[in-house]
Amino acid sequence: MNLSYWEYKTWLSNIDFTIVGSGIVGLNCALNLREKFPKAKILILEKGFLPQGASTKNAGFACFGSISEVLSDLKVLSEQQVQKLVQKRWNGIQLLRKNLGDSYIDFQNHGGHEVFTDNQAELFESCLNNQSVINELLQPVFGKAPFVKLENHFNFKQVQNQYITNTFESQIDTGKMMHRLLHLVQNGTISILNAINVTEYSEGDDVVHVKTDKFEFATKKLIVTTNGFASKLLNNSSIKPARAQVLITKPIPKLHIKGTFHLDEGYYYFRNIENRILLGGGRNLDFEAEETTSFGETKLIQNKLVQLLTETILPETSFEIEHRWSGIMGVGSNKEPIVKQVSNNVYCGVRLGGMGIAIGSAISKEITDLL
Repeated sequence: MNLSYWEYKTWLSNIDFTIVGSGIVGLNCALNLREKFPKAKILILEKGFLPQGASTKNAGFACFGSISEVLSDLKVLSEQQVQKLVQKRWNGIQLLRKNLGDSYIDFQNHGGHEVFTDNQAELFESCLNNQSVINELLQPVFGKAPFVKLENHFNFKQVQNQYITNTFESQIDTGKMMHRLLHLVQNGTISILNAINVTEYSEGDDVVHVKTDKFEFATKKLIVTTNGFASKLLNNSSIKPARAQVLITKPIPKLHIKGTFHLDEGYYYFRNIENRILLGGGRNLDFEAEETTSFGETKLIQNKLVQLLTETILPETSFEIEHRWSGIMGVGSNKEPIVKQVSNNVYCGVRLGGMGIAIGSAISKEITDLL
């Protein structure tokens, strides 16, 4: 791409910080950098026309992990590591609320309910038996025991008669959150260039040379926040993409369901958005096919989502699907994110494990502290 003198001079010269990715982490990182370095020239590069990946495509869960997810994490992490991970999610949500304001993200606390199917009686009993242990572990994070047992008052079918609810879990409006972040970034005299794909970089003595599909330039510091897309750019095989397929219904009159819900150890999740139901998940039906950076939907998973709506979530209510989409998460062998200095002038904050809303703000602060 043949850029003019003016274009290079205005947008691509004397850059102090370049952030790859304009999602939750990237935008928050830019705001933190602006606060810490008021005179710095900050550039954000985004390969989509809107933030790509999961930041504008997620379900809007302000969550910390259902009880079965916490128990699963304890199989690969120590109690101290799990407590630290949940603490990071809690701190991240509070930081997000402080920075953006509850009204701007439509923050609502209705609790997060884990629903167990008829076939998961053993898992349900295990969670009940460990509820007091998990509450004791996480009480220092929340200030009181987070998990309680509630009756199936939403009348879901083919499930156990009780839920295990995290009373602190909440929901937000993903679109409003990202719109607010973009507004704050633009007001902070931070440049965002969309439809720019960073293909590679190399380091000099005091500068990073960046190559994109449109142009090349130099920056003093490079920060990679592309989450599920970061593996190739960082040459890090521990970051795996994970596609999440989602659908949403048309408005349903007198919808009685309110809150966020986890099903099948978190592989399915649903919530109300006003008088609609959003439902996503199902990558456990075909892990190999869903380990991809390609957006799209599959009949296997979409049919399963409709089946869950029909037989479990809305068994006595007629509904129509209005829209379907997918997002790309970053996952790994465990749920600990990767926040580190990659080399002299390159940093990253990636592999958020489907918890971008909860930990994105905290991860961006960690990156800024490293710088």
